[in-house]
Amino acid sequence: MELILKYFPNLTEEQRHQFEMLKALYEDWNQKINVISRKDIENLYEHHVLHSLAIAKALHFKAGTSILDFGTGGGFPGIPLAIMFPECQFKLIDGTGKKIRVANEVAQAIGLENCHPEHLRGEYERGHYDYVVSRAVMPLPDLMKIVRKNISKKQQNAMPNGVMVLKGGEVQHEILPFRHLAQVNDIHTWFGEEWFKKKYVIYVPV
Repeated sequence: MELILKYFPNLTEEQRHQFEMLKALYEDWNQKINVISRKDIENLYEHHVLHSLAIAKALHFKAGTSILDFGTGGGFPGIPLAIMFPECQFKLIDGTGKKIRVANEVAQAIGLENCHPEHLRGEYERGHYDYVVSRAVMPLPDLMKIVRKNISKKQQNAMPNGVMVLKGGEVQHEILPFRHLAQVNDIHTWFGEEWFKKKYVIYVPV
């Protein structure tokens, strides 16, 4: 939790409490439904929560913004972002029902009223959103084909509506089809921990 406050020191008391609750909740649920690697659960705040919040460094969503978390798994990046932006609306979808169950239970337990997990494959999502966010779900060109239909035409943020994905490693081949549009943000410039080297927020306006 100290790691979150290191980079986001201006959290409200409610936000601090919600972030603090995540550890016990995910440890408990992970014993029943494996949504985070057993070896990695001890790194929850660095590898999952803070990693998700890199999107909050790339763009501060205005109040009223709608965001779709595509392939959320157990709730990343959607749940940390929903805590960070309580005046925005988040829909979290995943094709695996048991993972969405975890996301639902965690969101309810911490009182997240702006977070709506649903068991649904992305191909069948019909809603329109300002942004689609995702964390290493599939290659970017494949994701773009599916979610273009879900990007709203109405603009309200500093950056045009589009897609923001968390990726690691060599990403040049993935952004090649969008090389004139894509912005690649190096997370290590925001978060100094070694683990964030070669990890990126890639933004593609639509």
